[in-house]
Amino acid sequence: MGKVVVSPEALAKSAAKYRREILMMPVFALGEFLKHVSLRTGIRYSETVGEMSGSMELGPYSETRIDDDDVQIVGRTLYTYFGSVVKKFSPNKVYQSIYGNAITKGEGLKNVDITREVLNFLGKKVGNSLYWNMWNAVRNDNGTKTKDLFNGFDTITSQEITAGNIAVAKKNLLTLTEDIDATNAVDVLKTIWRSADPMLKREKCKLFVPPSVLDAYNDDYKATTGSIAYNTKFNQTFVEGSENKCEIVAIDNKAGSEFLHLTTRQNMLVGVNQTGEEETVAVEKHEAFVLQFIMTAFFGCQFESISPERMLAIKLKAAAQNQG
Repeated sequence: MGKVVVSPEALAKSAAKYRREILMMPVFALGEFLKHVSLRTGIRYSETVGEMSGSMELGPYSETRIDDDDVQIVGRTLYTYFGSVVKKFSPNKVYQSIYGNAITKGEGLKNVDITREVLNFLGKKVGNSLYWNMWNAVRNDNGTKTKDLFNGFDTITSQEITAGNIAVAKKNLLTLTEDIDATNAVDVLKTIWRSADPMLKREKCKLFVPPSVLDAYNDDYKATTGSIAYNTKFNQTFVEGSENKCEIVAIDNKAGSEFLHLTTRQNMLVGVNQTGEEETVAVEKHEAFVLQFIMTAFFGCQFESISPERMLAIKLKAAAQNQG
């Protein structure tokens, strides 16, 4: 039973064979976040999304009255930016980090395609970087990191506030006047829910918050309700009074964000391609014991709509003070 050898030739062959699977690894690495957003595939550079607005009303019978109000389609563009990575790596170090030193003999790896696992592991590493930049990434054509590849949800929100498209007057922005802590979290989150547009409150919504906000909510809820009969568990995942329509989604990549977002899963778009020949996975020999992992792929995100019927952005107090 000999030692496992991960050769450049075997890795290059696996990269071609499992190309589609490996290209999906960055998406899979988004993990729990994907349960709360809408993934769009087949997006190459851009796709226009949007919603219809306008009204039509039935009034008292008239042979002459005509409703001339236009029904408009408000378009938004979901951009997927073409990105690349070229990473030097030692294949043996990678597989050892996956399986540990205990699995070094043929019997232990008899039913495992080690080259496939090595490439999937590297693909997931690409996805980890996407995950941690989902909110605060800022597109920079001259950048070299994931944070430079696309505009994250917070960045898009800030841009729309600057443009005047998200504003208190438009009823899709709420500015908090107090920090959220363990003494007020229940009241603040209830205020957020009650401030939402009635049409939005008809939907099953997601309130995206940092984990610290959920911790504060749980602590405050426990202190407020104590041993009341309906307080059957410490971990609360819905805002009280929302009839389980407002799910509190605590995402660790939201830590440090200047906004909370109340919206629906369908409104949070994450765009990828996964179908075009421009997207590649390859392994090339770099040095005697060092190879290059090469990947190109499309990625981006966008709100389908920023109308108050679909989204409420909540500016945290600290962010509001910094802007002021």
